[in-house]
Amino acid sequence: MAKNVAVVGVTGVVGQEMLNCLEQRNFPVGELRVMASERSAGKKITFKGEEHTIIEATTDAFEGIDIALMAVESAQSKEFSPAAVKAGAIVVDNSSAFRMDPECPLVVPEVNPEAAKNAPKGIIANPNCSTIIMNVPVWPLHQKNPVKRLVVSTYQAASGAGRPAMDELEATTKAWANGQPIETKVFPYQLAMNLFSHNSKIGPNGYNEEEMKMVNETRKIFNCPEILVGVTCVRIPVMRAHCESINIEFENPITEQEVIEILSKAPGVTILDDREKNRSPQPLDATGQGNIIVGRIRSDVSQPKGTGIEMFVSGDQILKGAALNAVQVAELLI
Repeated sequence: MAKNVAVVGVTGVVGQEMLNCLEQRNFPVGELRVMASERSAGKKITFKGEEHTIIEATTDAFEGIDIALMAVESAQSKEFSPAAVKAGAIVVDNSSAFRMDPECPLVVPEVNPEAAKNAPKGIIANPNCSTIIMNVPVWPLHQKNPVKRLVVSTYQAASGAGRPAMDELEATTKAWANGQPIETKVFPYQLAMNLFSHNSKIGPNGYNEEEMKMVNETRKIFNCPEILVGVTCVRIPVMRAHCESINIEFENPITEQEVIEILSKAPGVTILDDREKNRSPQPLDATGQGNIIVGRIRSDVSQPKGTGIEMFVSGDQILKGAALNAVQVAELLI
C-alpha cells in the first residue's frame, strides 16, 4: 500500500540521502511532500524523474501524511514531530530529541525491529550514527555470547557535522596545501591535517555528549542496562564515513573463527579482513555502502581466558548512520 511521505530538511545531506534511499529501495510512496526552511521554499527537487516543489516546514504542513522523515536539528524536531503526529503521521526522527524518551522506541532494524511496533507517542527515534555503526556488528555477537563490556574509539568524518563541515574541510585542506591562512567557522579547531576530540559538550563526568549517546543508546537498543560501554570519540580529517575500533569482552570464551562465522551471516555486515595484505575497512570502502564493513578481527591478547575480541569497522555515517536506517525503519511500518 502506498504511503504519503514527508521528508523534512530535504536540502541537507541526510535529507538528500533519504530521498535517494526511498527511490533506490522502491519505497511505496504515494504523495511525496518535501520540506525545508523558508529560504529553500519554492526550489525544485527531483524524485523518480519528477520535479517536486519544496515547501516551508511548518507545524500545519503535515495533513494527509502517513510517514514523516525528520532530517532536522533537535529543536526543530521537537516542534515539528508532535505536529506531524497530531495530523495523523508516524514520525521517524533522525535527531537526538526523542532518543532517550521511554515512550519513543530507538530502532536499528537489524537489532530490534520489533520495537518499532510500540510507539505510544507516534515517534520512532533513529540512533546516533556512531551507535548504529557499532551496534550492527556487535548485536549478532551479543546474541550468541553475551557482551559484558565494550571499549570503543571512534574516528569520525566531517560529514557527521553536516554539509557546512564538509565544505570547511575541503576549503581548509586546499588552503593548507597552498600555504594560505586557514579559517575555521564550523569546527572549533582546524581539522585539515589534524584531529581533535569530538566537538560536542563535555559533561561533569568528563565524557562528551557524543560518547554518552553511544553508552546510553546502546543500553536502550540492546535492552541491556547492565552492559558496560566506554567510549572516546575523535573527529578526523575524512570527508565521509566513520570508523571505530571496538574491543569486546564476552561472558564466555570465543574464537576469531566463531566471530567470523557469525558476522558472515549477519544482516547489514560485510567482512573485509586480509591479514596477508594488511587490508581492512577504510572510509573509502564504506562510502556509499549500506553495510557496516568489519575487519581486523582478532583475539584480545590482554584477556588470556579467550573472552576478548578486537575489531575495526567502518560505516557510511550519512547512509546507514542516518538516512538508510530511517528508511529501513519506515519500511517496518508497512
